Amino acid sequence: MRKALRYGVSAGLAAPLVMAAGFWLVWLSPWTYDRPPALPEVSEGPHQVFVYGTLRHASVRWIVYGRAGSPSPAKLKGYARNDLDLSRAKGASVDGLLLTVDRQELQQLDRYERLGIRYSRERVELADGQQAWVYQRLDD
Repeated sequence: MRKALRYGVSAGLAAPLVMAAGFWLVWLSPWTYDRPPALPEVSEGPHQVFVYGTLRHASVRWIVYGRAGSPSPAKLKGYARNDLDLSRAKGASVDGLLLTVDRQELQQLDRYERLGIRYSRERVELADGQQAWVYQRLDD
């Protein structure tokens, strides 16, 4: 009984560490993403980025680029959200957040979204007329 309890406690303590290490390796480490060479260089900024998924959460932004920031609510008209992607859809709109980031933070967002591998970064016009970047899934 004591042995089983000890293994249970050890597993309970080890699981979050293993998960954190895996998250770091996949999303933040320098070893698992090579920016495709064909992508244009990122200008100094500031850059406006419309986010509609996991990046709406302050904790995710903090992990990805080191701060939660002060995002403002934003709406993208003419698009519908489809799981992890957006598609053009007349009369539809997607609620999200507008982030203001610098060059390095945009590069960290590009890494998180696997720019050129999993997502592209496109310019869109938001409902209020502002221009912003948005990440859209690439075709498999």
